[in-house]
This record gives sequence, structure tokens and C-alpha cells, in this order.
Amino acid sequence: MNQDNNSVNASSGEQADAQPAAPGEAEGATTPVLSAEPAAPTLAAELAAPTVSRAYRCQCERPVFLRNSECLACHTPLGYVIERLGVVPLAPAEGGGAQPDTFTVFGDPHGKTYRRCVNFLTPAGCNWMVPAAREGEQLPPDTHGLAPGYCLACSVTRTIPDLSVEGNGELWLKLETAKRRLISQLLALGLPVVSRHADAVHGLAFDFLSNTPGGPHVMTGHQDGVITLNAEEAEDAVRERIRAEMREPYRTLLGHFRHEIGHYYWDLLVQPTQWIDDFRALFGDERADYAAALQTHYEQGPPPDWADRFVSSYASTHPWEDWAETWAHYLHMADTADTAMSFGVDATNVELTSDLFTLDDLWQPDDPDAGSFLDFVNGWVLLTNVLNELSRSMGQPDYYPFVMPRAAVGKLQFIHRVVTQQRPGDAPSMVMAADIEPEPTQEQEPGSESPAQPEPQPQASS
Repeated sequence: MNQDNNSVNASSGEQADAQPAAPGEAEGATTPVLSAEPAAPTLAAELAAPTVSRAYRCQCERPVFLRNSECLACHTPLGYVIERLGVVPLAPAEGGGAQPDTFTVFGDPHGKTYRRCVNFLTPAGCNWMVPAAREGEQLPPDTHGLAPGYCLACSVTRTIPDLSVEGNGELWLKLETAKRRLISQLLALGLPVVSRHADAVHGLAFDFLSNTPGGPHVMTGHQDGVITLNAEEAEDAVRERIRAEMREPYRTLLGHFRHEIGHYYWDLLVQPTQWIDDFRALFGDERADYAAALQTHYEQGPPPDWADRFVSSYASTHPWEDWAETWAHYLHMADTADTAMSFGVDATNVELTSDLFTLDDLWQPDDPDAGSFLDFVNGWVLLTNVLNELSRSMGQPDYYPFVMPRAAVGKLQFIHRVVTQQRPGDAPSMVMAADIEPEPTQEQEPGSESPAQPEPQPQASS
């Protein structure tokens, strides 16, 4: 990965969320060994979210956050460890053949050892940890296929913005921060995250490209496992201008990532599996002409009744887009509910502006998991009413500017079923046979070109 090494330390510029120590509180206090299990959620069962806690704590018991690499209260180093599915305090590895610049999880000196990701000291400011072997030990085969020295989240980045261009370092940081949150959620959900280093055919890769004078406009899209994002979308003013022009209720980098990764997982988890028939019954036949459907959408707009059938107007374009928009919505719901639960947000005493959903609204009301999924969806309704009121109290637009149609709830349950069957212990539904080529998801707008295929190693792009 070609990067400018301008020594931007991730532990300095992006720790604003960490809380300082209270007056008179000892900064070096320790706690017992941290459990490998995620912390239990703190909110009532009405918000039964499907993944893990988003609340992390340092060894000094101060809250820390997903992007932190140092606790500002006690200066303990922090890092995201995949085995713990979260940010944990670290301690320098000692004895037993420990190598320089290696760490263990705080309180577990004889446990696994880790190094910082190479991108820790680049503008990307990565705080993820990379497995490191003690002297005389060998690491087990890496099923994810990490690039040498890089964590999983950085290993799936194939092309980065040209860091010789002023401002691109900041854009790269914003892109990687959003992507790290995405990857952390995918891992928590038990979804396969495999780089192209491990699987050149089905592996995941991200190209962050920029427009060049006289060149074709870079289109955000997905094709054959490669997700292309226009780096200009990381510029807040540019993204807001596009949002207004497109008449979208919101537009975020994380939303782009979640939408495009939906196309990737459709190719892996739906198209070559037994789910395809149910998909077509719920979302429609994806074999319909995509280019023609996209042109119709941009020329004529969505159908008048789209709000009764889809999570967004763009979802009405084509079954592929209905899937990707609903998939992104599911990830939004799951992560927001997990975060609310983690921090004890109470949404149970709120006046509702809409009715709750019932089992009759589900795709499979008799499924054994139907009740807990319904709790999750109705908990989301309660939570978004609270979040909207909080936004209004600050004079801001609604946090959740949607009214979820009942028809979309069945589609969300379908996605929930696909996702939960990827977890260990559930019946496998993914086909990864080498002789199966997923159909390309042509997500570019009319007139755009397919993303170029750079060399396998990440490289700079202007």
C-alpha cells in the first residue's frame, strides 16, 4: 500500500471521545482479567438487538470508543482485537519470547500477542491489532488472508487516495473510519469477511478513487466483489450537495458502505443458494433489465406508492437495489440498537407516532425466531421516536426521517434469516464453490464505466 509516512499518530488526534479522569481518581487502577465474552446489554428486552455491545471500557473503567487507540484518562494503549469483537486495553508483551512492540490484552499476559496495524502511523489512523507470534511460535493459518503487517480492515482496502494531493489524507481517514465500523459489525454478525489475498475470486476489495481532470467520473458501485467509492463523498460539503440534488433524506459514508456491501453479500449468500426463490418472491426478479430500470428511475422517478412498499425511493428501482437498500437499513437498525443498548438508552416510556408491528407483518410469522425479531423491529420503532425527539430538541432534522412500511418488515426478516444462518452452529447457506461465478451487480449509473482492476496490492490513486 503506497502511503505517505507523515507520522500522524492515531493516539493523538482522534481520541476526543475518551473521558478524562475524575478529580482525585487514581489513573492507574486495574481491574480483573477482561473476559473474552462481550458485555451483557443494559437495555430492556424491547430492544433485543442481534449482535454485541458497543460500549467499551479501559482497564481504569473509563469508557472508550471504537476509534480510540489510547485512553486519555490513564494513557493505557487501546486496540481493536477481532477475537474480542471490540476495543480493549493493551499491555506490552513481557517474557515468553515476546517480540518488541508487541502487546497482550491487559490482564492476560500469557495470552495471544498482537502488533499495531501498519496503518497506525499513517493518515488512516488504524487502531486495529494484527496477530503476532512469540519467538519460536508460529501463527495458525490465517483464513482471512491479511496483507503483511496489515489488519483485516486495512487488508481489504486495495486502492487509496493519492496522499500527495492536499486534503486526501483527511478523506482517507474518514473513509477508513467508516469502513472499520462496517467491518466490525460484519464480524459481530458472523458474516464472512475474506480479503482478495485469501480468495482472488470471491474476496472483498475496496477502491477509493478520485475524479481526475479530463477523466471519467468515478461512480460509487460494486462489481464482482470490488467496491468502488468516490473519495469526494468523504467531503461533507460535497456529500451534502449531492444529497440535496438527489432529494435524499440523508447521505452518509457509512450508508454507502452498508449499501454496497449488500450487493457483495447478495452475490455470495443469495444468488447461488436456496434463498434465491424466496428472494424473488419478496423483492422481485433480479433478471429484469437493470440498465433500463435505472434509466426509468432517473427519468421518471419512483412509483407514486413507493413509500408503501420500500424503505427508500431508490429501493423501488430494481430488486437488486431493493435488497441493497433494505440490507443497509438492517445494518443501520442493528448497530444503532446495539449502541443504544450498550449505553443504557431507555426507549420504553415514549409516546409513539405510529403503531407497532405484529406477527402478521412478518414474512415467516411461524419461524422460531419470529418473536425475537419482532421485538427487535418494534424496539427500533420505540428507539427512533426517542432519537427524533432528541434531534428536535437541538433544532436538528429528524435523526430517523423514515416511516417504515409494513411491506418492508417482511423483507427485513428475510435478511435477518440470511444473516443469522451465517453464525457458527447455524445451518450453512453460503456456496463458495470455485466453479460458481456470481452474476455481476452493475451498480453504476448509465454511461459510467466499470471500475478498473488495479494490481492486487493496494496502491495510491489520485
